[in-house]
Amino acid sequence: MLAFFFIIGLSFLLMASTLINMLGDYLFDVRIQGDRAGLEKWAVQAVDDLSRGSASGIDAVVRKAGAELGGRVLLLDKDGKVQSDSYQTAMGQRLHYPEVTSILISGQTADYGVHSLTSGEAVSRLNLLSFASRDEWASYSSAGIVESSHVIGVLLLISSVKEMMNSLLLLQNNMVLLFVGVALAAVIAGMVFSRVLTQPISDMTRVIKSMSKGDLGVRAQVKGSGEIRQLALAFNSMSDQLESLNQTRNQFVSNASHELKTPLATMKIMIESLIYQPDLDPELRTEFLSDVNQEINRLSSIVSDLLTLVHADSRTTRLNRERMSLAEVVKDTQHRLAPIAEQNGQEITLNLTDSCDMYADKAKLQQVVYNLMENAVKYTPQNGWVKVSLTRIGRDAILTVSDSGAGIPKENLPHVFDRFYRVDKARGRESGGTGLGLSIVQQYVNLHGGNVSVASEEGQGAVFTVELPLNKG
Repeated sequence: MLAFFFIIGLSFLLMASTLINMLGDYLFDVRIQGDRAGLEKWAVQAVDDLSRGSASGIDAVVRKAGAELGGRVLLLDKDGKVQSDSYQTAMGQRLHYPEVTSILISGQTADYGVHSLTSGEAVSRLNLLSFASRDEWASYSSAGIVESSHVIGVLLLISSVKEMMNSLLLLQNNMVLLFVGVALAAVIAGMVFSRVLTQPISDMTRVIKSMSKGDLGVRAQVKGSGEIRQLALAFNSMSDQLESLNQTRNQFVSNASHELKTPLATMKIMIESLIYQPDLDPELRTEFLSDVNQEINRLSSIVSDLLTLVHADSRTTRLNRERMSLAEVVKDTQHRLAPIAEQNGQEITLNLTDSCDMYADKAKLQQVVYNLMENAVKYTPQNGWVKVSLTRIGRDAILTVSDSGAGIPKENLPHVFDRFYRVDKARGRESGGTGLGLSIVQQYVNLHGGNVSVASEEGQGAVFTVELPLNKG
């Protein structure tokens, strides 16, 4: 801001100085033209008297010219000697003013200059204002007296420029005062406006510093309009996402720790029983070891699923696309789950209206279909049913898996794809679930550019719908 004000002030000062100089030049030019016109007229009238050497005639011309032009008029011969002076004080003197010598020696017809009345020093018009307050100055205007193309004398007019200088000095002082006033007003206005403009940025900087220290709950105040408002809204949106991600991470770590701790605690109890009871019944020992083996399998499954989700989150998972039939994947999955369904008296029915050939990662879609159908079988009571339909709508394959299970309460529907989330946690562990299957389904479907959704009412089963593009390569 200081640099800005400095530049503005310097520009204004230069403009004021230029304006004063231009006005001064104009006033001097007007003065020069007026003096020159009057002198040239009287120089013509003095030719005859000067050539004849008529002292009375010369004095008459000088007096009349001084009265008309409003100044001191001197008539000098070709040698620079004063022949007549309207003030009668310089008679017979030789004058060496530049305005006189320029006509007698250099051959000019007219000249003009400004001199000090005290010392006779000549100054430039450009520097006149710097001396004006310290001295009295007068303008020296000269015109040649010419006869037969020869200069025979010089008519010199000396007049005060005090009135003109006072006007220029007054203008200069007013411009200085105006400059100071405008500069102060600009500084005050600039400080006010800069405060208004930078306050939201300062507030946002303070909020960012708080967030960098770990306070993810801070938000920027949304004020005003335009870019600052958009920036605050974007920052708050980013903060919401960061806070949500942090909460999700904490919840994920908590859930993962709990899921890993449960089988470890179970194995610890069983192994301690084997260690501290060496005479344990062989059948019970075998049962304990079998349970330990199952818990190890469960741990392995959890770790495998976690790694799958980590790879999907980090965008390092690559799709090994190949030509495949989604209908064949569904049939194969039904064949694999048939023994479990028959054991529970459940019926898995298929309604495949299209083969849904596509260019996709077969292994990942096999896991998608398997997880959905296995969940349906797992959470369907005995003698229930599971229905799987596959159809083609436009350029999309629509896979639907429905069951006759207990359904999902309305308040739980938004969380079914969350990691480690179970509607019935106790039942989920008994059935061997990790709570990660549906999260993997969602990740793999998203990787293929598709979408998965769920619809359910408590007591009326659940319907999972997967939409996959057939032509996405």
